[in-house]
Amino acid sequence: MLNRVRSAVAHLVSSGGAPPSRPKSPDLPNATSAPPAAPPQAPRSPPARAGSGGAAPARTVEARASFSRPTFLQLSPGGLRRADDHAGRAVQSPPDTGRRLPWSTGYAEVINAGKSRHNEDQACCEVVYVEGRRSVSGAPREPSRGQGLCFYYWGLFDGHAGGGAAEMASRLLHRHIREQLKDLVEILQDPLPPPLCLLSTPGAPGSSDSSQLVGPQSCWSSQKEVTHESLVVGAIENAFQLMDEQMARERRGHQVEGGCCALVVVYLLGKVYVANAGDSRAIIVRNGEIIPMSREFTPETERQRLQLLGFLKPELLGGEFTHLEFPRRVQPKELGQRMLYRDHNMTGWAYKKIELEDLRFPLVCGEGKKARVMATIGVTRGLGDHNLRVCSSTLPIKPFLSCFPEVRVYDLTQYEHCPDDVLVLGTDGLWDVTSDCEVHSSGPSSGPGGPGHTPGPWLASPQQQAGFRG
Repeated sequence: MLNRVRSAVAHLVSSGGAPPSRPKSPDLPNATSAPPAAPPQAPRSPPARAGSGGAAPARTVEARASFSRPTFLQLSPGGLRRADDHAGRAVQSPPDTGRRLPWSTGYAEVINAGKSRHNEDQACCEVVYVEGRRSVSGAPREPSRGQGLCFYYWGLFDGHAGGGAAEMASRLLHRHIREQLKDLVEILQDPLPPPLCLLSTPGAPGSSDSSQLVGPQSCWSSQKEVTHESLVVGAIENAFQLMDEQMARERRGHQVEGGCCALVVVYLLGKVYVANAGDSRAIIVRNGEIIPMSREFTPETERQRLQLLGFLKPELLGGEFTHLEFPRRVQPKELGQRMLYRDHNMTGWAYKKIELEDLRFPLVCGEGKKARVMATIGVTRGLGDHNLRVCSSTLPIKPFLSCFPEVRVYDLTQYEHCPDDVLVLGTDGLWDVTSDCEVHSSGPSSGPGGPGHTPGPWLASPQQQAGFRG
């Protein structure tokens, strides 16, 4: 199995090149131009004919919603069947047709080892143009492509309990990011600090006379410094929240079943923004050094946040769970004894007297890959999961799951890069069976930016390897 991983990763990072110098390049097939007037709507997956026989209508709807692969793979009907074959488990990569993905992106995926009927994961690679919505002065801006911004976008969506959430996020999340950046187009291109307020058009709803605002000023002796970088981070964070809210609204009519972890990369104005909500991982390999660009959000890593929420809102536990953690399940015969425990404000352990409510099932249980929230789900951040309930109960789990990503920023202009440098994105299926160093060593000894090539500053290589769990 490890040889299969190494082979796929080596194939993945074997392509590369310099980033394109302009948005309208023939190597950028997925450019997204001006947005539609209406807000993004949930997509309906195209039908995929996985076999010649007929199926019941309900199953046909389920298959269409869950079995579709990234469009840049350009899979034929035969390719779709191979991608859905649990026995062969063929590694899928974009075809070598001469039309490269942005920044010579490499990609590889393989279906899981029977964990679900179809591959529930998705990926996205886009070039997105953002046109400003208004000027800083508040006056509406005349449409002009010369005043806009272009960003490059890569996304991995590790689906679970159905493919609908990952499918929807792969098609719409970058559009939400674009909408959030519209107010920032002029601000991000202005070297001056961002304005404190965006002025409303005179007479428009929400406009007010600042002279009528009275309040204490003693604690506002100086204004906090806000950077352009933090505005982009905030735009990405808000986009994740809006995507999750849209899934909640449209989960029934558009077959948005299940949930997904989301790992997204945005390149804008010389900086790389890596946003992670889930247990996927991103690393940058720079001059042989491995630089982590994300951390995994699991019941173990977010134990204290989960316990604090259970402590502050005990009604979310439904009288079935305790927010306290114990080394093992407490037994009735241990009532009155003193046992080790941890609360939300503790990193170490202490002893407490066991009481009746301590016999409830712990909110966070297990360790490693077996750690679970409410004995149900092994990730604590992501999109969707609005219908997720505790097994044999009506107790919802969504209140404990956060849709907000952690965003890390990497400034490309601050470092020297060599042709072999690469950004690797992978779902937990890759990282469960291989380490950062093994992924690095699986790549070619000399990159495509060697002799005869212009060295590119960076190679972005999203990959989706959930099936390597085996």
